[in-house]
Amino acid sequence: MDRKQFERLVAEALASIPRRFKKAMQNIAIVVEDEPSAELLEEMAIEPPDTLLGLYQGIPLTERGWGHGNALPDRVLLFQGPHERDADDEDDLVVAIGETLIHEIGHYFGLSEEEIQEIEEKYWRGEE
Repeated sequence: MDRKQFERLVAEALASIPRRFKKAMQNIAIVVEDEPSAELLEEMAIEPPDTLLGLYQGIPLTERGWGHGNALPDRVLLFQGPHERDADDEDDLVVAIGETLIHEIGHYFGLSEEEIQEIEEKYWRGEE
């Protein structure tokens, strides 16, 4: 799949995440890259055959001080290759991208892994 098609699916998945998240997101960029670098995988202690689907880079809202401002956008990296390899079809790919977005955007909001997991479970059930 070419990048433009994948980015279309990212936009579709982004539209499916809970409204309360989308409304509260500010100064955050969603960036698609082909693959996580070997350096990044090593830094995160991820060894093959495991890989990385996405990564939040920034300062979570819960950790920002009163003087935080005039900063470059936080970023959510989505890795196209791992998503494509893990998906059975295009519908499965959109769901996987959506789940990765929810997870990484959860880190932006400063949510714990447990809180993110609860939100992901609601996403799977079609709840907001």
